Amino acid sequence: MSVRVRFAPSPTGALHIGGVRTALYNYLFAKKNKGTFILRIEDTDQTRFVVGAEEYIEQSLKWAGITPDEGVSNGGNYGPYRQSERKDIYKKYAQQLLDEGRAYYAFDTPEELGAMRDRLKEARVANPQYNAVTRMQMSNSLTLSAEETQAKIDAGEPYVIRIKLPRNEDIRFKDIVRGWVVVNTATLDDKILMKSDGMPTYHMANIVDDHLMEITHVIRGEEWLPSAPLHIYLYESFGWKAPEFAHLPLLLKPDGNGKLSKRAADQLGFPIFPLNWTDPVSGELSVGFKEAGYLPDAFINFLALLGWNPGGEKELFSIDDLIDAFSLDKINKAGAKFDIEKAKWFNQQYLKFMSDEEITDQFMALIDADIDRAKAKAIALSLKERVTFIQEMPEAGKFYFEAPSEYDEKVARKKWNEEASAKLLEFATELKEKSSYNKDSVKELLTEVLERDEMPIGRVMPALRLALTGQAGGPDLMEIVEILGADETFERIKKASEVLN
Repeated sequence: MSVRVRFAPSPTGALHIGGVRTALYNYLFAKKNKGTFILRIEDTDQTRFVVGAEEYIEQSLKWAGITPDEGVSNGGNYGPYRQSERKDIYKKYAQQLLDEGRAYYAFDTPEELGAMRDRLKEARVANPQYNAVTRMQMSNSLTLSAEETQAKIDAGEPYVIRIKLPRNEDIRFKDIVRGWVVVNTATLDDKILMKSDGMPTYHMANIVDDHLMEITHVIRGEEWLPSAPLHIYLYESFGWKAPEFAHLPLLLKPDGNGKLSKRAADQLGFPIFPLNWTDPVSGELSVGFKEAGYLPDAFINFLALLGWNPGGEKELFSIDDLIDAFSLDKINKAGAKFDIEKAKWFNQQYLKFMSDEEITDQFMALIDADIDRAKAKAIALSLKERVTFIQEMPEAGKFYFEAPSEYDEKVARKKWNEEASAKLLEFATELKEKSSYNKDSVKELLTEVLERDEMPIGRVMPALRLALTGQAGGPDLMEIVEILGADETFERIKKASEVLN
């Protein structure tokens, strides 16, 4: 059987970066094995449904380059891919479990459930549950006669359908990441499979859907590991072969102390969502990785290495490299610390890889200046390796558009003097007489002018940068002169001499 995997988020809010990583690992595994990657929307919990969340999920995956082979938008042979459109399918399987005595109707009211929990707490039960012991004191089809049960159903009394777990039985399965997992049913509760509104819970829906969609591997977050024994039991109850499971490690706060959350990200000042997200209730805007300036390829490369280690020293992977190197057995068990500085480093590297034309296009879209493309390209390339994000370029290159109105005091005090000023004016005057020049010929002329008085070039370079930019650092000086041009270079040196001499 060919590999089939799915990413199955719930549209209950913005897609967290941890969810994007889960989607990525599923995608990489599918492509590595020439399989199929499915996007399924698990919207059975209508009380938590958030308008726009499903569209946000699809847009986020599209930006990151994680393209489904089947799903809610592009269809496929195993649809519908939205669980709310599969409601009638689940009823059949719930009835099968009822008929076989593996599930039961429960009519308990919220007050009765609360009273049960209170009794257990008073008895000092650490984890009050609706389980093989407590179910026999509750209002369900195990404690009621068949006639009483049917009468309640006919009367329209609300009910749920619960799984009937054995009282003392080991459930075991082998997780690709964590090895053998063994859990006794005495520690589990009889989870609800079908809710009172007729919709299935996650536990029921995802098992049925994974079976019908022929999912071969379930790759999901560690938070679902406690539910895995129930899911294995459901597969066994239906007589179905379970897929292989791989539970991914948590993404941790940068200090490793606890799970990465929106609150932690907000406090530390970095994104937690792939794209901008406006909370539909509070109106609060959360800036996404895209809008913060991260390139999708850099974002994916960074994300792939949070919990997966291919071995070796290589860190920069194209999507094709990731597909080629990816394997589930190289996923770590331990949680992965989220290092935003590393994410910035990846972005810097990918910025360097951008084509000259692409970076010019993006730079021109950011600046509010009437300059030709050739000059914009020269400016962008001079700044390319000096910024972390493209959005920083207009500010970093502000001096290209405006002559300095003030000068770095420390540099002026230490490096500016009348001798340097005179030599720079001499250089700029002769540069104006040149019909053409580039950064190499600019440096040759400056060296020639300085050699007449046996002045080292290092003595005037800080002063030249100060005159042209007002700053102590920046791009290559000869490039700056070439881009500004002889006339502007002369005017800026002249102005600095008047102000600083």
